[in-house]
This record gives sequence, C-alpha cells and structure tokens, in this order.
Amino acid sequence: MSKIVFDAHTNLLRENYYEYEVQDVPEANLFTEIFNFDEIPKVAFNQRLVPMHMPKEVWITDTTFRDGQQSRAPFTAEQIVRLFDMMHALGGPNGLIRQSEFFVYSQQDRQALEMCRDRGYRFPEITTWIRATEGDFNLVKELGVRETGILVSCSDYHIFHKMNLTRKQAMDKYLSVVKMALDRGIVPRCHFEDITRADFYGFVVPFAHALAGLSEEAGIPIKIRCCDTLGLGVAYPGASLPRSVPGIIYGLRHYGNVPSSLLEWHGHNDFYKGVSNAAAAWLYGASAANCSLLGIGERTGNCPLEGMVMEYCSLRGTTDGMNLEVITEIADYFEKEIGYEIPPMTPFVGKNFNSTRAGIHADGLLKDERIYSIFNTGKILNRPAEVMVDAHSGTAGIAYWLNTRMGVEIDKRNPVVSAIKNRIDTLYEACRTTVMSNEELEAIASDELAKGVK
Repeated sequence: MSKIVFDAHTNLLRENYYEYEVQDVPEANLFTEIFNFDEIPKVAFNQRLVPMHMPKEVWITDTTFRDGQQSRAPFTAEQIVRLFDMMHALGGPNGLIRQSEFFVYSQQDRQALEMCRDRGYRFPEITTWIRATEGDFNLVKELGVRETGILVSCSDYHIFHKMNLTRKQAMDKYLSVVKMALDRGIVPRCHFEDITRADFYGFVVPFAHALAGLSEEAGIPIKIRCCDTLGLGVAYPGASLPRSVPGIIYGLRHYGNVPSSLLEWHGHNDFYKGVSNAAAAWLYGASAANCSLLGIGERTGNCPLEGMVMEYCSLRGTTDGMNLEVITEIADYFEKEIGYEIPPMTPFVGKNFNSTRAGIHADGLLKDERIYSIFNTGKILNRPAEVMVDAHSGTAGIAYWLNTRMGVEIDKRNPVVSAIKNRIDTLYEACRTTVMSNEELEAIASDELAKGVK
C-alpha cells in the first residue's frame, strides 16, 4: 500500500497509512480526570480541528427490535411486522432506512424475522445481533442472514474490569470470534462498545487495522459500529478524545483506513446528545446512523429514528423519497395498538409537539401559521398545528381551535367566540386546572353555534 496518495476529496496528497500497535498496558486507563465517578464527566479540549467529510451516501439503520426491546416488554411478532412495514414505507424507494436489527434467541424472535423476510422488501435489510458463540453463528447461518452484530468492548472499563483481560488478550479473543463469522461467509458488524471511554490510539485504531487485515484476507467487508454506550460523546469542534465524535470518526477513517460505508454510529441519549452526535458522525464521515423508533432503548434510550429522518432532510435539502407522514402513523400505532405512552412534548411524535396554549401564540397562528410553527406539520407529517384551550388561550386560541378542529371560519372578535370564552372562564373560576378536552369544547361550541349568535 502506497503511503502517499492523492485525495480526490481535498485534491491534495496525503499520508495514507499509519502504523499503530495495541498498547498492552499493565493497568487500565480509565481517564479518571475526565470520568471521575463522583462528578459530572468533563469535556476536555485540545483545539485540534478535523475536517468535515460527509459521505456521498448516508443512511439510517434501525435497532428497535434489538436494543429497543431491552427497555420494554417484548413486541409480539405481529407488532414487529407492522412496524417493519411502516419503516419500509418511511424509508422510501431509495432505502434510506437501510437495515433493521433482530434478536434470534427465542422462537418468537425467529418467527418475527421470518414474517418480515416474507414481505420481500429490499429495505430495510434484516440483520441480527448475537453472542460470540459457535452455536449462535450456526443459527445465523441456518437462518440465511447475511450480516450479524458482534460485541467487541473496547474501553479498559470493560476489558480490565468486566472481562479481566489485557488489551492483547481481548483483541485476540475478538479476532478469533470475527474469524468464526468470516469462516461461515457472514459479514461481521463489530460493535465497538464504550468507544467514548476507550484508548483510541492504544486499542481502537490497532484493532481496526487488525480487522482490515482479516477482511482483506477473507474478501468479506467488516463493519465497525462505534457504540457511545453511555452517551458520553460530544460533537464540539476541538474536543479531545475519547469523547470527541468528530475525532473518533475522522480517526477511524484517516488513521484506521476504514471507508465511510463500513462506519456506523450508535449513540445513547444520557446527556441529551443522541441526535447531535449521530448527525456529527454523518458530517465527519460515517455513512450509517443507528437509531430506534421513538428513541426507545436502555436507560435514556437510543437516538430517535424520526429525529435522524429530519436531520437527513435538513442536511440534504430533500426527503429523497422518504414518506414523512408515516412518522405520525408509527406514533399512533405505538400509542393505540402497543399501549406505549409517548411523552407529550416529544418532537415530531408527541401529542403536544405542535400545540400551543398561549393566547399570543394562537393569535400568531391565526394571522400566519409560519410565525409559531416549525414547518408545515399538516402537509409534511399529517399533523396540523393545534391550540390547546385553557384559561390562558384567550379568544385567539378559541377561534383558531374552531377554525382547525370544527372547520368553522370565524374571527376572534365574533360574539360566538366571546360566548364560548365566557363559559370556559366560568369553569376555571370554579377552580378547574386541566386543559379542555376536544370533546368538551365541541359540546360547548356546538351549543353556542346552534344558538345562532352572530
């Protein structure tokens, strides 16, 4: 391999190969100055900036039926198929939701996988996640699944304190497991667990080099999933490793020689950075962002799939064939059929995400919906902007509710609106504290409209 190559992206010559060997240290490096367990984790900066390098193609992968199921009661096979159908519809003809990850341990897991495969969709492609045992590899082979995830923990927290191994022993163990997959013709997806607390140049990059050697020898691609297991990654320019998302992705591409198409980001939301970190991974060179529907997953959850759909549209300026109305269908299915309660303020899917109670906001919506709406939610998500009526909604809020809910074109100065407001005010003067339901408002509005007050 030539050490100097011409980079068509930058139109510059660059060094192409860096030799890093695993640093088999006698004691674990736990980055205790950053991760003092009795303090909030710190963000350190070294002011080293790396260039953005967004791949020509980026896509979303799904872990709803794997990581997502680790936080809730298991889905039934029928529920998995219905959600799989909706993901297929949401991803559109270009397959922007590229893959979906399944467990294969129980009979129900395997039944759901087969039922989804019987749909005959090209996208999402069905992949699996297994334990690193020969029996599990044989099961994947028997199922005819092309790709599987394999856990390869890479921080010293896991290597030293969980597995009681040295870095060299851990790497040797992982490589033997990956060989099991390659021997069966299965594409390994190596889950670099806890990468945001790992020694990047002492373990991560040497391990990536070793995997590249196995891949070249077998003629089978090996994917790397960068797992921000505790949501510790940050997207800030100039942040230091191990927490720097740009540094991790750039480092794996530039020093590990891992192509973008084989790089995937899997982040959790412990510090509210799930979406921003996944978007940064795209921007700095990872093709895939791993997500779950509604962000369900362990602890604070995974990066929400619907959030990355919006990020894709924002960064690319197009939906590229995705059907965003399906996001609303998915939310409705979770609440009405699965019985999952979505927090009402959740962006894009919560019942209040595009609702307002303030009268001044409702007045703005009446005059021009663009004033207080993030975009045309009615057109894009089939969720028109709404007003929730309570003691603070005023005549503007009531008029907007009448216009959108009952299809009555009416001005806030109309006496009917004043009459409805007087009845609502009476309820709140009697110590009511809850928002008026649509059914209550419809009864009051119908009554006042029937009186013929003009």
